[in-house]
Amino acid sequence: MTETVTVRVPAKVNVQLAVGGARPDGFHDLANVFLAVGLYDEVTVTAADELRVTCAGPDAAQVPLDRTNLAARAAVELARRYGIDPAVHLHIDKDIPVAGGMAGGSADGAGALLACDALWGTNASRDELLGICAELGSDVPFSLVGGAALGTGRGEQLRALEVGGTFHWVFAMAERGLSTPAVFREFDRMNHGLRVPEPVASQDLLDALAKGDAGALARTVSNDLQPAALSLFPALADTLAAGRAAGALAALVSGSGPTTAFLAPDAGSAKTIAGALLASGTCRSARVTQSPAPGATVL
Repeated sequence: MTETVTVRVPAKVNVQLAVGGARPDGFHDLANVFLAVGLYDEVTVTAADELRVTCAGPDAAQVPLDRTNLAARAAVELARRYGIDPAVHLHIDKDIPVAGGMAGGSADGAGALLACDALWGTNASRDELLGICAELGSDVPFSLVGGAALGTGRGEQLRALEVGGTFHWVFAMAERGLSTPAVFREFDRMNHGLRVPEPVASQDLLDALAKGDAGALARTVSNDLQPAALSLFPALADTLAAGRAAGALAALVSGSGPTTAFLAPDAGSAKTIAGALLASGTCRSARVTQSPAPGATVL
């Protein structure tokens, strides 16, 4: 039996995040257009005497190392289904921002699930793996599949989308994180008493993705959580403004934030925007990358 498996898994950006009103179960219906981007965590699973989690990389100190970690929860759930003792060492090499709105925790859950499946030889079907992912969290299924997809329900019901080219991105990392539940609570507070429309994917945006047209995509990106994120973290407005001033085609908060995303016309422009963002002093760091990217992959 293989004794060590490493899986690489991507971050995501939401080019559209349409949010409906709160459901009775506390979740929100979404029309969530995911793009996987070329920032990755790597999850390495090794046979051990007991389940333990370690983490290295930027902001690793903020990552829980107990059984609340999504990687640990993924291992425990797969083991439960197959009558296996989840005695593994899960090591996470972090490069996706922690609490940054880029699904880093979800990526680790998907990565651990795929790695444990390979380590234990459980040969779970794709549908079973996606079902476990959906139980773990709304963004976890997309972390497994990557590419581009429309997520409906609470984001876990995926339909693959065509992408006709490469999109160039800059991501600006904020000085602190934001809690996704807190951002949704602020969304609910700001929309209290208002009629929140049903979330629907923008056909113009889907067409822009299919054509690989960055200009058209820039005109159609949207994030219904952005006002709530800005309410909780007003300084993000300065980061967004700095990126626009540097030539970004579009600037938006990534998911629940606080990472901000900037769509660039090309690779050279992306480097220029990243340099301007750093010089502006409005962010901690800036990263240049591309989309789409593959989903969780055994290395």
